[in-house]
Amino acid sequence: MKLALLSDIHANLQAFDACLAHAQAVGAQRYALLGDLVGYGADPVAVVQRVIQMAGEGAIVLKGNHDEMAVMPDGANKTLGGSTADWTHAQLDAEQRAYLDALPLTHREDTTLLVHASVDSPGRWRYVDDERSAGASLDACADQPGVHYVFGGHVHQQMLYYRGTGRGLMKFAPTPGVPVPMPRHRQWVATIGSVGQPRDGDPRAMYAVFDMSAAQVTFHRVPYDYQSAAAAIRAAGLPEYFAKRLEDGR
Repeated sequence: MKLALLSDIHANLQAFDACLAHAQAVGAQRYALLGDLVGYGADPVAVVQRVIQMAGEGAIVLKGNHDEMAVMPDGANKTLGGSTADWTHAQLDAEQRAYLDALPLTHREDTTLLVHASVDSPGRWRYVDDERSAGASLDACADQPGVHYVFGGHVHQQMLYYRGTGRGLMKFAPTPGVPVPMPRHRQWVATIGSVGQPRDGDPRAMYAVFDMSAAQVTFHRVPYDYQSAAAAIRAAGLPEYFAKRLEDGR
């Protein structure tokens, strides 16, 4: 089965649509949305409604930190994400907020564990951005025997880590569009990047497809109309910084 993995959509409908179309074209059979459906972007209502529809059709959906903030915004939170939480909260209706609030933090699918941030205390939103933090996330699976693959988002970059013969993890930067074998005798941690907020200087959207039968993952970069997404942010009266960030891919 080919499982499309999408994370950090951030209310960017244009990027979301582009990634879903690409995933369908490459034969994705199921979808997993790993959190941060909202925040930063101009279309939280349309994105959440699309996600609710997909969940009804069998998609896996997890909660991210921006989803949590949108449900219960903290006015004292002066971070960049906190600055749009009140606005997003006001856009969503009670049913949509309740949906986000009820989302799980993790999901297990056979030998695969899905999470937004780190399996190590997933509700504390720790970043998996180096070998040490990837190892901590993998070690937290010890109470779930048989987990060989951990997929997450949160860091807005595409990276792969694997455990070789020792306890330490090795880091591997994937090439978009090139399948990476993930033999089952090893353990793996992957961050799949961001659909709606790439931050590596490339504005193209990010997602990945995990072929569970073949035990291989392919990371993808997808062109989309980021100018329209940026224009929507400006039209909504959200901070200019968020529009510029889409245009710069940072």
